[in-house]
Amino acid sequence: MSAPALVVGTAGHIDHGKTSLVRALTGVDLDSTPEEQARGITINLGFTPLDLPSGRRVGFVDVPGHERLVRTMIAGATGIDAVLLCVSAVDGAMPQTREHLAILDLLGVRNGAVVLTMADLVDDDMLELAAEDVQDAVAGTFLEGAPVVATSSVTKRGVEEVLQVVSAFPDTIRSESGPFRMPVDRSFSRPGFGTVATGTTWSGAVDDGSTVTLLPQGVTARVRGIEVHGDKVGRALPGRRTALNLAGTEQVPRGTVVTLGSVPTPQMVDVRYTHLAGAPPLKDGAAVRVLLGTAERLGRFVIAGPLDVVVAGTQVWAQLRLEAPLPCLPGDRFVVRRPSPAETLGGGAVVDPWAPKLRRRDQAQAAAQLQRLSEGDVTVLLERAGEEGLTPEAWAERGGANVGEVLGDRRVAAPIAARLQGALLEALAAYHEAQPLSLGAHRRELRRDRLAHLTDRMFDALLERLSAISAVRIEGPLIRVEGFAVALSATEQALRDRVLRVVSEAALSGVAPKKLHEAVPSPKVQALLRLLEAEGSLTEVTGIGWVDPAALTGLEASLGIWFGDNAELSPGDFKELTGLTRKAAIPLLEWLDRGKLTRRNGGVRVAGPKLR
Repeated sequence: MSAPALVVGTAGHIDHGKTSLVRALTGVDLDSTPEEQARGITINLGFTPLDLPSGRRVGFVDVPGHERLVRTMIAGATGIDAVLLCVSAVDGAMPQTREHLAILDLLGVRNGAVVLTMADLVDDDMLELAAEDVQDAVAGTFLEGAPVVATSSVTKRGVEEVLQVVSAFPDTIRSESGPFRMPVDRSFSRPGFGTVATGTTWSGAVDDGSTVTLLPQGVTARVRGIEVHGDKVGRALPGRRTALNLAGTEQVPRGTVVTLGSVPTPQMVDVRYTHLAGAPPLKDGAAVRVLLGTAERLGRFVIAGPLDVVVAGTQVWAQLRLEAPLPCLPGDRFVVRRPSPAETLGGGAVVDPWAPKLRRRDQAQAAAQLQRLSEGDVTVLLERAGEEGLTPEAWAERGGANVGEVLGDRRVAAPIAARLQGALLEALAAYHEAQPLSLGAHRRELRRDRLAHLTDRMFDALLERLSAISAVRIEGPLIRVEGFAVALSATEQALRDRVLRVVSEAALSGVAPKKLHEAVPSPKVQALLRLLEAEGSLTEVTGIGWVDPAALTGLEASLGIWFGDNAELSPGDFKELTGLTRKAAIPLLEWLDRGKLTRRNGGVRVAGPKLR
């Protein structure tokens, strides 16, 4: 089969011959239900293919024209490439003609033609007046200057000319990359097949047998058959009227989006919005009905700017706060209607489906960001993610552009990375000021307050960056500002000397912390002890306390001599060798074991690796 790379919709006022035109072009009557046939109007969406003489296949979508069925009309217009705007030569342009035209413009349709239907019911003068009327109606729209073809489904007048016009519509190029998306406009159960969902595929591709996700429900289903206008295919491509046979689910209501790949499903969406000429004012915070694809949501309209109301013919940045999640991506077109009385107000395009909540104090900044984002500056997405940044998966969902900076396991905007580096330096400077006798801060002492929200890898990356530019020095577990050194006052130097003297006099017996604080009563002793430990002037031995390293060096020499003459060292031998009590000897022996100077062998010690 020839793949239908073109989807053409009919639009127009009720009873203006849309379905009759499709029947004249294709031979298929799309008023298929008894109710439609009895009432003579289209209620549901109708679809049929047409193979042109060139071999090109076109998919036709016939949408209802009744005012109460505008929602269904929008669902049908979703994904169309071109439109045949049907206007009765008897009535001329009517209210729904203009509303459909405005909606098509809001949905981004840019190709089409005007079809004057029922030409057999008027004379040439009336037909000329109808043509002038419709040209006035489309002035200033995407159909200004488009072909106007007079037709009759009875006499077949103009049918061939319409086919020629349709043949001239350009193909719409859609990407097969990115996530697959098909908004569902109808679903049904077929005996022997199960659930079938139909729609116009928007992007990406899906193969028969793939597992897809239905949004916003979040449930999965397996594709076990694909048809395009009755022809079985192995792959669904973008821009085609497609039917998917789905296994594993029974409920696929209109508004569902069949997806493969990552698609956000937000309840807050930032948009570029255009208010229709002639529409009543729309107040900030007003209740609205949002139609996107085949979905419909109630929500609130929040203006991103100093305005309190949007008036006819203006464009603003805004945030749609929805009552239920709405699957969407940047660039998706939407329509906004007033809930009651029902009226189309405007519409536009999605700019940021990952938007943070818009706050009044940030309105000016948000408007500037959305302007930049709409112009392609995706660094805005990193700015809006803030200091927590975005994971690789989240950034890939947003397009994965090589902008911003990678900070550990997150990507952040460059100014944010610089701000975090500054915050870390400030935290370290504050630590030095509060702890002037400390050689540096431990990581856990910096990972609090201002920097507590960072992941471990982000924090480590910040340290590495600052170390690489010689802003900080990392020595073991301690971090200090480059160039920082402890400077002792005369009083602090005297305290230091007194601490060293007390510990030195205790020799291998050591001094317990409590005893040391009693001997040298000062609130600065604890900081001095850590400073002396860091510079190697004191050693802390668990179970004993602080010990002079010189005494430990002497003990190591004595053990070397002992094991030169003896194979083993008992606790009694050790007490005799050191003159220590058992209470002090056992903790010291365990310290020697940990230092690999000795090794326990049953009830005795033998020489450790460091003494061999």
